[in-house]
Amino acid sequence: MTDSGTIFIGKSSKPEELLLRLANRHGLVTGATGTGKTVTLQVLAEGFSNAGVPVFAADVKGDLSGISQPGDGKPPFVKRAADIGVEYVPDRFPVTFWDVFGDEGHPIRATISEMGPLLLSRLLDLNDTQEGVLNIAFRVADEQGLLLLDLKDLRALLTFVSEQAKDLTATYGNVSLQSVGAIQRQLLVLENQKGEKFFGEPTLDINDLLKTDRDGRGMVNILAADKLMANPRVYATFLLWLLSELFEQLPEVGDLDKPKLVFFFDEAHLLFDNAPKALVDAVERVVRLIRSKGVGVYFVTQNPLDVPDAVLAQLSNRVQHALRAFTPRDQKAVKAAADTFRQNPKFDTAKAILELSVGEALVSTLDAKGAPSVVERTLIAPPSGRVGPCTPEERRAIIAASPMRGKYDEEIDRESAYEVLTKRTAASAAPGGGEAEGGVLGTISGVLGSLFGTNVKRGTRLTTTQTVARSVTRTVINNVAGNVAAQIGKSVGGSTGSSVGRAIVRGMLGGILRR
Repeated sequence: MTDSGTIFIGKSSKPEELLLRLANRHGLVTGATGTGKTVTLQVLAEGFSNAGVPVFAADVKGDLSGISQPGDGKPPFVKRAADIGVEYVPDRFPVTFWDVFGDEGHPIRATISEMGPLLLSRLLDLNDTQEGVLNIAFRVADEQGLLLLDLKDLRALLTFVSEQAKDLTATYGNVSLQSVGAIQRQLLVLENQKGEKFFGEPTLDINDLLKTDRDGRGMVNILAADKLMANPRVYATFLLWLLSELFEQLPEVGDLDKPKLVFFFDEAHLLFDNAPKALVDAVERVVRLIRSKGVGVYFVTQNPLDVPDAVLAQLSNRVQHALRAFTPRDQKAVKAAADTFRQNPKFDTAKAILELSVGEALVSTLDAKGAPSVVERTLIAPPSGRVGPCTPEERRAIIAASPMRGKYDEEIDRESAYEVLTKRTAASAAPGGGEAEGGVLGTISGVLGSLFGTNVKRGTRLTTTQTVARSVTRTVINNVAGNVAAQIGKSVGGSTGSSVGRAIVRGMLGGILRR
């Protein structure tokens, strides 16, 4: 545990530190491939953990998992520690492994309802028209009390919407069967990519990401994202959902001595590639407001231009590794990165970005007054944990000993939209016409139909005998209906009661009398 209220990042002409009470002002770590971004991420994660702050980080290449094992004292790290005047001490940190697919960590699940139509549209790559139909489907589910938990619930709901398209169009606007079909096809693509493993119950309890170990060190929650990267859209949508859940569920706490949680977005450009403006606006809004929930968000990416300006403006603590200016866009990125720092008169910031060596970075954090510090050329401290992946055996041992073991491993499938709509379909397809012709009236209709041979499918040409029999059946039912209406009218009272009675009976017998 650290009592200084800071995290040691590295050393320039002085120690460069991140103030914990300002760590929820968010941050950015950028640099070209191989310049040390992942090591910097690990140094920050270790510092937060030592300070008792839980961390959530996506492990894109599998390298971050080594934080669970003691460092092996590689000569470059020992030398770097000596160069900045600190002792290299190997250490290991408390880790919980998570995996959307459940292979390399505890499963993470969310329900369709929690994901919502906006993020689902992003996940399924829907156009505006298809997104509109999906919004209508969610409205129908809300009005009819249908739980949307997994993909089969959404499939069943879309089938129901297509069957009721004419009625829904009159209420909500055009429900195109082509759009419903396009959504169903995209769901099939998602299923083929094992996306269905993410939807279901038990859903992730956000509080399980806020744990500390018995020594008071923050838990480092590592998401195995190497397989997720095969489908960047799933990866980006999942991280956006998780950030939104944190925003919605955590209470307002204002400014704390240290964050409640620090969230690292690795390969952050995937969040914004081809993202619609509405989604980018939502991310910017969450990033801006989640600070008051005690959550710090740190984006890790190659190029500062990968992050939209509206989001970039919210990132106060910055670590810039080397960039390579081989193209006009690269040169623009170098200039943009240099211009965002508070300039140091001792060196040219843009030139320094091109000259930085591996493990070296430009660092600027918020000072005690909340203002950005002058940028400094800094040698990043070596991490205490292992740099590189842990072995499969080490991972399995950690998962087996995890306090989360058994809580999320088995999927739960309770009654939801799929089961409810399946029962409705079965009931309507049952002999006798289902619920609309049930009870006494249904029995009368069935008996008379059997006697006179009128229980035939609609649209079938009737014989003369059957036509007469059906007329008799209707007469009997109408007489019964009149008597029932009269009794209801007497109970309610007056002409109002008679009207109510007739309306109720018409609703009960509508299916029969329309035959």
